[in-house]
Amino acid sequence: MAEPSNGKPIVPILNQRTLPKFLESARVEKTVNRNSTRLKLFSGTANPALSKEIAWYMGLELGKINIKRFADGEIYVQLQESVRGCDVFLLQPTCPPVNENLMELEIMIDACRRASAKNITAVTQGRESIAAKLVANIITEAGANRVLACDIHSGQAIGYFDIPVDHVYCEHVILDYLASKRICSNDLVVVSPDVGGVARARAFAKKLSDAPLAIVDKRRYGHNVAEVMNLIGDVKDKVAVMVDDMIDTAGTIAKGAALLHQEGAREVYACCTHAVFSPPAIERLSNGLFQEVIVTNTIPVAEKNYFPQLTVLSVANLLGETIWRVHDDCSVSSIFQ
Repeated sequence: MAEPSNGKPIVPILNQRTLPKFLESARVEKTVNRNSTRLKLFSGTANPALSKEIAWYMGLELGKINIKRFADGEIYVQLQESVRGCDVFLLQPTCPPVNENLMELEIMIDACRRASAKNITAVTQGRESIAAKLVANIITEAGANRVLACDIHSGQAIGYFDIPVDHVYCEHVILDYLASKRICSNDLVVVSPDVGGVARARAFAKKLSDAPLAIVDKRRYGHNVAEVMNLIGDVKDKVAVMVDDMIDTAGTIAKGAALLHQEGAREVYACCTHAVFSPPAIERLSNGLFQEVIVTNTIPVAEKNYFPQLTVLSVANLLGETIWRVHDDCSVSSIFQ
Protein backbone atom coordinates (compact mmCIF):
# COMPACT_ATOMS: atom_id res chain seq x y z
CA MET A 1 0.00 0.00 0.00
CA ALA A 2 1.35 3.40 -0.95
CA GLU A 3 2.51 5.78 1.72
CA PRO A 4 0.96 9.23 2.18
CA SER A 5 2.80 11.91 0.23
CA ASN A 6 2.76 15.70 0.10
CA GLY A 7 0.45 15.79 3.09
CA LYS A 8 -2.38 14.09 1.20
CA PRO A 9 -3.80 10.94 2.79
CA ILE A 10 -4.25 7.66 1.03
CA VAL A 11 -7.92 6.68 0.73
CA PRO A 12 -8.09 3.00 -0.23
CA ILE A 13 -11.22 2.37 -2.33
CA LEU A 14 -11.49 -1.36 -2.76
CA ASN A 15 -13.50 -2.97 -5.52
CA GLN A 16 -15.50 -6.18 -5.32
CA ARG A 17 -12.44 -8.19 -6.35
CA THR A 18 -10.36 -6.94 -3.43
CA LEU A 19 -12.74 -6.96 -0.49
CA PRO A 20 -11.50 -6.54 3.07
CA LYS A 21 -11.01 -9.95 4.65
CA PHE A 22 -13.96 -9.63 7.03
CA LEU A 23 -16.26 -8.91 4.07
CA GLU A 24 -14.86 -11.77 2.01
CA SER A 25 -15.79 -14.31 4.67
CA ALA A 26 -19.24 -12.75 5.09
CA ARG A 27 -19.81 -12.82 1.31
CA VAL A 28 -19.14 -16.57 1.22
CA GLU A 29 -21.74 -17.19 3.93
CA LYS A 30 -24.73 -15.91 1.95
CA THR A 31 -25.16 -14.28 -1.41
CA VAL A 32 -27.62 -11.42 -1.23
CA ASN A 33 -29.85 -10.11 -3.99
CA ARG A 34 -27.89 -7.40 -5.85
CA ASN A 35 -30.22 -6.75 -8.77
CA SER A 36 -33.19 -5.17 -7.07
CA THR A 37 -34.93 -2.30 -8.81
CA ARG A 38 -36.77 -1.54 -5.56
CA LEU A 39 -33.71 -0.14 -3.77
CA LYS A 40 -32.99 3.59 -3.97
CA LEU A 41 -30.01 5.52 -2.61
CA PHE A 42 -30.19 9.27 -2.06
CA SER A 43 -27.33 11.44 -0.84
CA GLY A 44 -27.59 14.49 1.36
CA THR A 45 -25.03 17.29 1.17
CA ALA A 46 -22.99 16.32 4.26
CA ASN A 47 -20.70 13.72 2.67
CA PRO A 48 -21.42 13.32 -1.07
CA ALA A 49 -18.03 11.74 -1.79
CA LEU A 50 -18.74 8.80 0.51
CA SER A 51 -22.24 8.46 -0.93
CA LYS A 52 -20.78 8.14 -4.45
CA GLU A 53 -18.35 5.47 -3.25
CA ILE A 54 -21.17 3.49 -1.62
CA ALA A 55 -23.25 3.65 -4.79
CA TRP A 56 -20.23 2.61 -6.89
CA TYR A 57 -19.59 -0.41 -4.68
CA MET A 58 -23.24 -1.43 -4.88
CA GLY A 59 -23.37 -0.98 -8.64
CA LEU A 60 -26.19 1.56 -8.37
CA GLU A 61 -26.71 5.17 -9.36
CA LEU A 62 -27.52 7.72 -6.69
CA GLY A 63 -31.14 8.82 -6.88
CA LYS A 64 -31.93 12.21 -8.38
CA ILE A 65 -32.68 14.76 -5.68
CA ASN A 66 -32.60 18.55 -5.53
CA ILE A 67 -31.44 20.05 -2.21
CA LYS A 68 -31.09 23.78 -1.69
CA ARG A 69 -30.08 25.71 1.41
CA PHE A 70 -31.15 29.33 1.65
CA ALA A 71 -29.47 32.18 3.50
CA ASP A 72 -32.21 32.30 6.14
CA GLY A 73 -31.51 28.66 7.09
CA GLU A 74 -34.46 27.17 5.19
CA ILE A 75 -33.78 23.86 3.42
CA TYR A 76 -35.60 22.77 0.27
CA VAL A 77 -35.68 19.10 -0.79
CA GLN A 78 -37.34 17.74 -3.94
CA LEU A 79 -37.18 14.11 -5.08
CA GLN A 80 -36.74 13.98 -8.85
CA GLU A 81 -37.70 10.35 -9.34
CA SER A 82 -40.37 8.01 -8.01
CA VAL A 83 -39.77 6.09 -4.76
CA ARG A 84 -43.26 4.59 -4.47
CA GLY A 85 -43.00 1.08 -3.01
CA CYS A 86 -39.20 1.26 -2.77
CA ASP A 87 -36.71 0.62 0.03
CA VAL A 88 -35.04 4.03 0.34
CA PHE A 89 -31.68 4.59 2.01
CA LEU A 90 -30.79 8.21 2.84
CA LEU A 91 -27.04 8.79 3.11
CA GLN A 92 -26.63 11.79 5.39
CA PRO A 93 -24.16 11.76 8.31
CA THR A 94 -25.09 14.21 11.06
CA CYS A 95 -21.57 15.62 11.18
CA PRO A 96 -20.77 19.30 11.84
CA PRO A 97 -22.70 21.49 11.31
CA VAL A 98 -24.92 18.99 13.14
CA ASN A 99 -28.13 21.03 13.33
CA GLU A 100 -28.21 21.86 9.62
CA ASN A 101 -27.37 18.31 8.52
CA LEU A 102 -29.90 16.79 10.89
CA MET A 103 -32.60 19.18 9.64
CA GLU A 104 -31.74 18.24 6.05
CA LEU A 105 -32.05 14.54 6.92
CA GLU A 106 -35.42 15.18 8.57
CA ILE A 107 -36.76 16.91 5.45
CA MET A 108 -35.39 14.14 3.20
CA ILE A 109 -37.19 11.52 5.30
CA ASP A 110 -40.43 13.51 5.17
CA ALA A 111 -40.17 13.90 1.38
CA CYS A 112 -39.74 10.13 0.94
CA ARG A 113 -42.63 9.38 3.31
CA ARG A 114 -44.92 11.74 1.37
CA ALA A 115 -43.82 10.06 -1.88
CA SER A 116 -45.01 6.67 -0.54
CA ALA A 117 -41.66 4.95 -0.06
CA LYS A 118 -42.16 1.46 1.35
CA ASN A 119 -39.28 1.66 3.87
CA ILE A 120 -36.97 4.54 4.77
CA THR A 121 -33.56 3.91 6.36
CA ALA A 122 -31.46 6.81 7.62
CA VAL A 123 -27.77 6.00 7.13
CA THR A 124 -25.82 8.23 9.49
CA GLN A 125 -22.86 8.19 11.84
CA GLY A 126 -23.20 8.05 15.58
CA ARG A 127 -20.92 10.52 17.32
CA GLU A 128 -23.81 12.29 19.03
CA SER A 129 -23.91 11.75 22.78
CA ILE A 130 -25.58 14.60 24.65
CA ALA A 131 -28.20 15.15 21.95
CA ALA A 132 -28.72 11.45 21.17
CA LYS A 133 -32.31 11.39 22.40
CA LEU A 134 -33.17 14.48 20.35
CA VAL A 135 -31.61 12.98 17.23
CA ALA A 136 -33.53 9.74 17.78
CA ASN A 137 -36.83 11.60 18.19
CA ILE A 138 -36.32 13.76 15.09
CA ILE A 139 -35.43 10.81 12.84
CA THR A 140 -38.30 8.69 14.17
CA GLU A 141 -40.94 11.42 14.08
CA ALA A 142 -39.93 12.37 10.54
CA GLY A 143 -41.03 8.92 9.42
CA ALA A 144 -37.90 6.74 9.15
CA ASN A 145 -38.47 3.00 9.59
CA ARG A 146 -34.88 2.11 10.40
CA VAL A 147 -31.48 3.61 11.23
CA LEU A 148 -28.07 2.39 10.09
CA ALA A 149 -25.40 4.07 12.24
CA CYS A 150 -21.61 3.88 12.36
CA ASP A 151 -19.86 3.59 15.73
CA ILE A 152 -22.42 5.19 18.02
CA HIS A 153 -20.58 7.14 20.72
CA SER A 154 -22.51 5.48 23.52
CA GLY A 155 -24.07 2.06 23.00
CA GLN A 156 -26.91 3.01 25.35
CA ALA A 157 -28.04 5.61 22.78
CA ILE A 158 -29.54 2.80 20.68
CA GLY A 159 -32.21 2.52 23.36
CA TYR A 160 -33.41 6.04 22.54
CA PHE A 161 -34.77 4.84 19.21
CA ASP A 162 -38.24 3.34 18.88
CA ILE A 163 -37.32 1.88 15.48
CA PRO A 164 -34.74 -0.82 14.57
CA VAL A 165 -31.10 0.28 14.62
CA ASP A 166 -28.28 -1.52 12.79
CA HIS A 167 -25.02 -0.56 14.50
CA VAL A 168 -22.04 -0.88 12.14
CA TYR A 169 -18.53 -1.09 13.60
CA CYS A 170 -15.98 0.62 11.40
CA GLU A 171 -13.09 -0.68 13.52
CA HIS A 172 -12.94 -3.68 11.18
CA VAL A 173 -11.78 -1.44 8.33
CA ILE A 174 -9.01 -0.08 10.56
CA LEU A 175 -8.08 -3.57 11.78
CA ASP A 176 -7.80 -4.79 8.20
CA TYR A 177 -5.48 -1.90 7.36
CA LEU A 178 -3.29 -2.48 10.42
CA ALA A 179 -3.02 -6.16 9.51
CA SER A 180 -1.62 -5.14 6.12
CA LYS A 181 1.25 -3.33 7.87
CA ARG A 182 2.59 -6.65 9.20
CA ILE A 183 3.63 -5.34 12.59
CA CYS A 184 4.95 -8.18 14.74
CA SER A 185 2.18 -9.18 17.15
CA ASN A 186 4.69 -9.40 20.03
CA ASP A 187 5.45 -5.71 19.55
CA LEU A 188 1.85 -4.51 19.71
CA VAL A 189 -0.04 -2.93 22.60
CA VAL A 190 -3.47 -1.35 22.30
CA VAL A 191 -4.02 1.78 24.39
CA SER A 192 -7.24 3.37 25.60
CA PRO A 193 -6.72 7.16 25.83
CA ASP A 194 -9.04 7.31 28.85
CA VAL A 195 -10.84 5.03 31.28
CA GLY A 196 -14.16 5.51 29.48
CA GLY A 197 -12.84 3.85 26.34
CA VAL A 198 -11.51 0.67 27.97
CA ALA A 199 -14.27 -1.62 26.67
CA ARG A 200 -13.75 -0.36 23.12
CA ALA A 201 -9.97 -0.77 23.32
CA ARG A 202 -10.25 -4.23 24.89
CA ALA A 203 -12.49 -5.44 22.05
CA PHE A 204 -10.10 -3.91 19.50
CA ALA A 205 -7.08 -5.56 21.15
CA LYS A 206 -8.75 -8.98 21.11
CA LYS A 207 -9.25 -8.71 17.34
CA LEU A 208 -5.72 -7.37 16.83
CA SER A 209 -3.79 -10.59 17.54
CA ASP A 210 -5.14 -10.54 21.12
CA ALA A 211 -2.68 -7.73 21.89
CA PRO A 212 -2.11 -6.59 25.49
CA LEU A 213 -3.99 -3.55 26.77
CA ALA A 214 -2.75 -0.33 28.37
CA ILE A 215 -4.84 2.52 29.78
CA VAL A 216 -4.12 6.23 30.19
CA ASP A 217 -5.62 7.21 33.53
CA LYS A 218 -6.28 10.94 33.99
CA ARG A 219 -6.99 12.29 37.45
CA ARG A 220 -7.51 15.71 38.98
CA TYR A 221 -7.14 15.67 42.73
CA GLY A 222 -8.68 19.05 43.46
CA HIS A 223 -9.78 22.42 42.12
CA ASN A 224 -7.03 24.47 40.51
CA VAL A 225 -4.76 21.41 40.60
CA ALA A 226 -3.07 20.27 37.39
CA GLU A 227 -4.32 17.08 35.79
CA VAL A 228 -2.15 14.04 36.56
CA MET A 229 -1.76 11.31 33.92
CA ASN A 230 -0.73 7.78 34.78
CA LEU A 231 -0.21 4.76 32.56
CA ILE A 232 -1.64 1.38 33.46
CA GLY A 233 0.25 -1.27 31.51
CA ASP A 234 3.61 -1.68 29.78
CA VAL A 235 4.48 0.07 26.50
CA LYS A 236 8.29 0.07 26.67
CA ASP A 237 9.77 -0.70 23.23
CA LYS A 238 6.27 -1.43 21.94
CA VAL A 239 4.22 -0.19 18.99
CA ALA A 240 1.31 1.52 20.76
CA VAL A 241 -2.04 1.71 18.95
CA MET A 242 -4.36 4.27 20.54
CA VAL A 243 -8.05 3.64 19.81
CA ASP A 244 -11.05 5.96 20.15
CA ASP A 245 -14.39 6.40 18.39
CA MET A 246 -13.68 10.03 17.46
CA ILE A 247 -11.02 12.71 17.59
CA ASP A 248 -12.35 16.21 18.19
CA THR A 249 -9.71 18.69 19.39
CA ALA A 250 -7.19 15.83 19.91
CA GLY A 251 -6.27 17.10 23.38
CA THR A 252 -6.79 13.79 25.18
CA ILE A 253 -5.14 11.57 22.59
CA ALA A 254 -2.16 13.93 22.13
CA LYS A 255 -1.47 14.10 25.87
CA GLY A 256 -1.78 10.34 26.01
CA ALA A 257 0.70 9.92 23.16
CA ALA A 258 3.21 12.17 24.91
CA LEU A 259 2.92 9.99 28.01
CA LEU A 260 3.43 6.83 25.95
CA HIS A 261 6.66 8.23 24.52
CA GLN A 262 7.81 9.13 28.03
CA GLU A 263 7.15 5.54 29.06
CA GLY A 264 9.33 4.23 26.23
CA ALA A 265 6.92 3.42 23.39
CA ARG A 266 8.78 2.88 20.10
CA GLU A 267 5.97 4.15 17.88
CA VAL A 268 2.48 5.52 18.51
CA TYR A 269 -0.47 5.17 16.14
CA ALA A 270 -3.80 6.95 16.61
CA CYS A 271 -6.95 5.26 15.28
CA CYS A 272 -10.54 6.53 15.24
CA THR A 273 -13.70 6.29 13.17
CA HIS A 274 -14.98 9.87 13.24
CA ALA A 275 -12.42 12.57 12.36
CA VAL A 276 -14.15 15.69 13.71
CA PHE A 277 -10.84 17.60 13.81
CA SER A 278 -11.91 20.80 15.58
CA PRO A 279 -9.07 23.32 16.05
CA PRO A 280 -6.35 22.86 17.20
CA ALA A 281 -6.53 19.14 16.35
CA ILE A 282 -4.36 19.32 13.23
CA GLU A 283 -1.51 21.03 15.08
CA ARG A 284 -1.63 18.46 17.86
CA LEU A 285 -1.78 15.48 15.53
CA SER A 286 0.96 16.61 13.13
CA ASN A 287 3.61 17.68 15.67
CA GLY A 288 5.59 14.42 15.57
CA LEU A 289 3.91 12.46 18.36
CA PHE A 290 2.27 9.98 15.98
CA GLN A 291 3.78 7.62 13.45
CA GLU A 292 0.41 7.60 11.71
CA VAL A 293 -3.11 8.91 12.35
CA ILE A 294 -5.65 6.47 10.90
CA VAL A 295 -9.27 7.59 10.49
CA THR A 296 -12.24 6.74 8.28
CA ASN A 297 -14.26 8.92 5.95
CA THR A 298 -17.56 8.86 7.88
CA ILE A 299 -16.86 12.59 8.21
CA PRO A 300 -15.23 14.28 5.20
CA VAL A 301 -11.74 15.61 5.94
CA ALA A 302 -11.17 18.99 4.31
CA GLU A 303 -8.08 19.15 2.11
CA LYS A 304 -6.73 22.00 4.25
CA ASN A 305 -6.60 19.53 7.15
CA TYR A 306 -4.37 16.97 5.39
CA PHE A 307 -1.00 16.33 6.98
CA PRO A 308 1.75 13.77 6.20
CA GLN A 309 0.87 11.32 8.99
CA LEU A 310 -2.83 11.16 8.06
CA THR A 311 -4.39 8.09 6.45
CA VAL A 312 -8.11 8.08 5.63
CA LEU A 313 -9.78 4.70 5.08
CA SER A 314 -13.02 4.37 3.18
CA VAL A 315 -16.01 2.64 4.81
CA ALA A 316 -17.96 2.62 1.54
CA ASN A 317 -17.71 -1.15 1.02
CA LEU A 318 -18.73 -1.84 4.61
CA LEU A 319 -21.80 0.40 4.39
CA GLY A 320 -22.67 -0.81 0.90
CA GLU A 321 -22.59 -4.44 2.01
CA THR A 322 -24.70 -3.62 5.06
CA ILE A 323 -27.29 -1.79 2.95
CA TRP A 324 -27.62 -4.82 0.66
CA ARG A 325 -28.16 -7.06 3.67
CA VAL A 326 -30.74 -4.80 5.28
CA HIS A 327 -32.61 -4.60 1.99
CA ASP A 328 -32.51 -8.38 1.55
CA ASP A 329 -33.43 -9.12 5.20
CA CYS A 330 -30.09 -10.86 5.76
CA SER A 331 -28.03 -10.88 8.94
CA VAL A 332 -25.91 -7.76 9.43
CA SER A 333 -24.06 -8.96 12.53
CA SER A 334 -22.59 -11.91 10.62
CA ILE A 335 -20.45 -9.45 8.63
CA PHE A 336 -18.37 -8.81 11.74
CA GLN A 337 -17.96 -12.37 13.00
